[in-house]
Amino acid sequence: MTTAQLASPATAFGPAVALSCRECGARIPLGPHYVCVECFGPLEIAYDFHQADRPAVTRELIESGPASIWRYAPLLPVPADVAAKPNLNPGWTRLVHARNLGKELGLRSLHIKDDTGNPTHSFKDRVVAIALEAARTFGFTTLSCSSTGNLAGAVGAAAARAGLHSCVFIPAGLEEGKIVMAAVYGGELIAIDGTYDEVNRFCSELIGDDAGAGWGFVNVNLRPYYAEGSKTLAYEIAEQLGWRLPEQIVIPIASGSQLTKIDKGFKELIALGLVEDRPYKIFGAQANGCSPVSAAFKAGHEVVQPVRPDTIAKSLAIGNPADGPYVLDIARRTGGAVEDVTDAEVVDAIRLLARTEGVFAETAGGVTVGVLRKLVETGKLDPAAETVVINSGDGLKTLDAVADTGVTATIKPSLAAFHEARD
Repeated sequence: MTTAQLASPATAFGPAVALSCRECGARIPLGPHYVCVECFGPLEIAYDFHQADRPAVTRELIESGPASIWRYAPLLPVPADVAAKPNLNPGWTRLVHARNLGKELGLRSLHIKDDTGNPTHSFKDRVVAIALEAARTFGFTTLSCSSTGNLAGAVGAAAARAGLHSCVFIPAGLEEGKIVMAAVYGGELIAIDGTYDEVNRFCSELIGDDAGAGWGFVNVNLRPYYAEGSKTLAYEIAEQLGWRLPEQIVIPIASGSQLTKIDKGFKELIALGLVEDRPYKIFGAQANGCSPVSAAFKAGHEVVQPVRPDTIAKSLAIGNPADGPYVLDIARRTGGAVEDVTDAEVVDAIRLLARTEGVFAETAGGVTVGVLRKLVETGKLDPAAETVVINSGDGLKTLDAVADTGVTATIKPSLAAFHEARD
C-alpha cells in the first residue's frame, strides 16, 4: 500500500473534514493531495468547527492554550495532542506597537507583526509545523520542499526535531545566510540552476518518481495543510489587539498564500463569533522586479501574467504565484490594493524600520514597509485607521542588502581622538 492510500483516523486532523476545491467546490477525503481531480483546481482544507464531540471554540479555550500556534489547535488540521509531539512550537510572536514609525509616516495607529521570533526566524516555521503533522499521519519519512530560502531552513529544522530526513531544493544564487541556515540542520540541500518556479516544477515531477517515494513536499503534496499555518498570523493579530480585527493590513506576496490565508483566518474568527464583524482592508506588497500580481491589479486584470524575477527580495521572487488570482479577488473585495516598490526603496525601508523601531527586517520586510509608505503617500491607505504590517523574516538572513552599513568612525582609544572624530 502506498503512502497516498494509507487511511488515517479522523482525530489526526482535528476539525478538518475534507479537502475542497477552491474552483469547483468538489470534495475528496483528507489525504496527501493538492489538485482537484474534477477541474485541476487547488485544494484546501474544509472544516466543521461545530462537531458534537468537540468543545466549543471560545476565547477562553484559546487563551488557556500554550504560547505557540498550538493554542489554535481547535481551528487547525492537527490532533488535539499536537503540542506534546516533537516540533518547533512556532508562533505567538510579538505584535509591536510601532509608534515611532507610525509618527514618521503619519499613521495614527500602526503595529508590526514581527515573525522574526520564530525558531528559524521567519514565518515559515508556522506553515511547516502544520505540514509536519500531516507528514507524520501519512507515514512520510522524508520532509522536502522547493524554497526561496526561508522555507528550506524551516523544513530542515522541523525535520531534525521530528527525527525525519530532509531534502530541500533551492534556486542557485540565494543569499549566503539562508543557504547556511538551511544546510546546518544536517539534511540534504540541493541547489538548482533556475528560478524558484523551475525548482517547484522539478519537485512536482519528483513526486511521481521512485526517488520521491515516501517524501512529503510541504508546499506541493502537503500544500493544503501547509497553507493553513498562515491563518495563525490572523488569529494572533486579532487576539493580541484585544480580540478585534485591524482596519488595514499590509502583507508581502510571494505565492500569495499568506495573504489569502490571513483573510480566511479573519473570516473564521468572525463566523465563530470570536471577533466583531467589521470591514477590513487587505493590501499586498511586491518588489518591482517580481510584481506580477501588482501589475495585474493595476491593469484591472483577473489573471496574473508570469514574470522572470529580478529583485533583491529573493524570498518573494516567485514569478508565477499560485494564489495570485485569489489575492486580486481579496484586495478588490476588501477595498485594498496591491502595490510594489523598487529595490532601492526596499533597502531604504529596511533602514527606516530599524532606525525607528529597532526591528531589523529581511528584504521581504523592506518590501512590506516600503509599500506601506507608498500607500500612505499615494492616499490609498487611511492614515487614521488601525494598521498592521507583516515582517516575515530576520534581516540577518539578507545582510548583503545593507552591506554598505558599517562603523561610523575608527579611532585611537583616547578622548581626544573621539572628540576629533565627531567634530
